[in-house]
Amino acid sequence: MLAPPGEKDGLPVNEAFTLRGHDGPVLGVRFNKAGTYCLSCGKDRAIKLWNPHKGNLIKTYNGHGYDVRDAVVSSDNSKFASCGGDRQVFLWDVSTGRTIRKFRGHDGVVNSLCMGPGEETLVTGGYDQAVRVWDMRSRSFDAIQTMKLFADSVTTVAVSTRAEIIASSVDGTVRRFDVRMGCMDVDRLGAPVTAMALSHDGNCVLASCLDGRMRLLDKASGELLAQYTGHKVEAAKMDCALTPSDACVLSGSEDGRVCYWDLVEETMLESFQAHKSYVCSLAMHPDGTLLLTSSTDGTVKVWQ
Repeated sequence: MLAPPGEKDGLPVNEAFTLRGHDGPVLGVRFNKAGTYCLSCGKDRAIKLWNPHKGNLIKTYNGHGYDVRDAVVSSDNSKFASCGGDRQVFLWDVSTGRTIRKFRGHDGVVNSLCMGPGEETLVTGGYDQAVRVWDMRSRSFDAIQTMKLFADSVTTVAVSTRAEIIASSVDGTVRRFDVRMGCMDVDRLGAPVTAMALSHDGNCVLASCLDGRMRLLDKASGELLAQYTGHKVEAAKMDCALTPSDACVLSGSEDGRVCYWDLVEETMLESFQAHKSYVCSLAMHPDGTLLLTSSTDGTVKVWQ
């Protein structure tokens, strides 16, 4: 039985704003680190900067030749990086809208990116079955490190507080690279992994799989800790996440819902209709008061 809306940790389930402006599916939505604004990534090749607290569009960034799939903002809010279908990684100046640099080297669509420790590096993963690391301080266009050990597309990349690179893949694996020690661990989940998130305490990996299950793994040992079901994930890449306290996990669904589960009990706490179509992406505000969702219906929604 579902809990009444907002009962567990004041979960964001009430619509505050609908952000319109993209021409087509919105494939990614991301808060900056402070949660003061957000970026949306469109199949229309545009990136848009919004104030989600007021529902206002601030700026549009154009430069990608194909769909934009992911973005990440620097902690000082002066720059952001983006990636997508044109196989390139762009570094932008937020205020001027100009491209500072372009990184080239992926041989396919770039699905995901994140910044490494101290924001000195960018880590990317793509259709070319590779994870690549780029030096933000260098003027070189080439990656300083490439891990091409996957058998299929890399769907999500993340970097832990210990500087480990964690990546998920359609080949059904989650791989952890300890670059400093020069070693790798592999967890084989038995189903394509389309999205992944790290817990805020740094101890767990949440993996969303195409068999309709999310799996919670112990990051160090790979032990399966919990599984979450009840949403629809059969064909599409959709984000998963944890609330800031790590008390709940959440995911989009192919039928347009957003679902919350209790992390420990594995029970569904909330399920609400967020969009008319696939929920492609979601992002939780750093303090847990807002949720962003984006969809193939062309909108971004703000939930409180």
